[in-house]
Amino acid sequence: MNMRIQRDRYLNKLLSRRHNGMIKVVTGMRRCGKSYLLFNLFFDALRKEGVDDSHIIQINLEDRRNNALRDPDNLLQHIDSLLIDKQMYYIMLDEVQFVREFEDVLNSCLNVSNADVYVTGSNARFLSKDVITEFRGRGDEVRIHPLSFAEFFSVWQGGRFMEQALTAYMEFGGLPKVVTTENVVEKKEYLLNLFTQTYLKDIKERYSIQLDDDLEELINVIASNIGGLTNPHKLHNTFKTVKKSTISQNTIKTYLDYMQDAFLIDRAIRYDIKGRKYIDSPQKYYFEDLGLRNARLNFRQTEQTHLMENLIYNELRLRGYSVDVGQVTLNARNEQGVSERKHLEVDFVCNKGYDRVYIQSAFAMPTPEKQEQELNSLKCIGDSFQKVVIVGGMQPTYRNEDGILLLNVFDFLLNKESF
Repeated sequence: MNMRIQRDRYLNKLLSRRHNGMIKVVTGMRRCGKSYLLFNLFFDALRKEGVDDSHIIQINLEDRRNNALRDPDNLLQHIDSLLIDKQMYYIMLDEVQFVREFEDVLNSCLNVSNADVYVTGSNARFLSKDVITEFRGRGDEVRIHPLSFAEFFSVWQGGRFMEQALTAYMEFGGLPKVVTTENVVEKKEYLLNLFTQTYLKDIKERYSIQLDDDLEELINVIASNIGGLTNPHKLHNTFKTVKKSTISQNTIKTYLDYMQDAFLIDRAIRYDIKGRKYIDSPQKYYFEDLGLRNARLNFRQTEQTHLMENLIYNELRLRGYSVDVGQVTLNARNEQGVSERKHLEVDFVCNKGYDRVYIQSAFAMPTPEKQEQELNSLKCIGDSFQKVVIVGGMQPTYRNEDGILLLNVFDFLLNKESF
């Protein structure tokens, strides 16, 4: 199905970075739309501004027809041969990691005053941290994510029923190929194969992992436990007692880092709100794409409470917030009158510049008791930053007498200025 999906958030980032003297590096998980952003959306935007096609150089290095250009000297000679005047040229290289010594090639391109360079790279051998180390401060990263719900909903073919769309999004995720495929069986097969044949294969090849049973089992454990507090020590005990595995804590931490480097998962660290300090352990892990998470568990665990929490986390991250897991510590007396410390959890402490928002995820609040449970930790924080409960279903958005915003999940997802 030919369907044009607008990615204005990322397109505007590329447009604003033009001619800044740096290599624009589009990173992100495999198959999330990096090539489409560069070769279609950015290309069309340049043409609309009057840039001639001859001044837009596009080279797909994953295409075997361009095998000769994977040689660094051949690639540089080819690019130089296309620079025939002093006007600005836009050089777009897709899957640049196929070129040997690609760092030298790109740094050489920066020596051409009328060349503006844009590249994508596969996370098999080209990660965010590589941008920092390989380009010596001359790499400008644009991180792209799977489709947000708003992007997904703009092209969803199931009608305009938002609840059905959200259910589909939380089950199959936001990878463009999945969204534009109508057949459910094909969606599942694509996600299952993609996880095994692309993401896992990338990790194993990059880090030369031979005995991978523990890696695969760790992925299953993290997928089953999204939104749950854990750490390498706790996981080590689980593997030791339940899985009868001798995997060490250090290996578990290393594997978790590999999964983060591959953009499969992201980590939220605990933050003591009243103490204003980070708590090293435990943490929460969330999946970058819900469809991949569900595929890993063969679509057997699709509990909407946890999936909505993961969804909210992803949306906050792509809006530019740093997101931690909050903890409020209180001194209270129990039923026997004995003083004890209580720890209340705040799902997300979100920071961007000087802005802070505290957020609870509540798929449903059917009773006053459940509502009080969700609101209690927010009411105990005691500072003046905004406090929000994002609620599932079609409950209207309103602010209660405590000043807490009860925000409908669709108002949150479809309006980036919702709070």
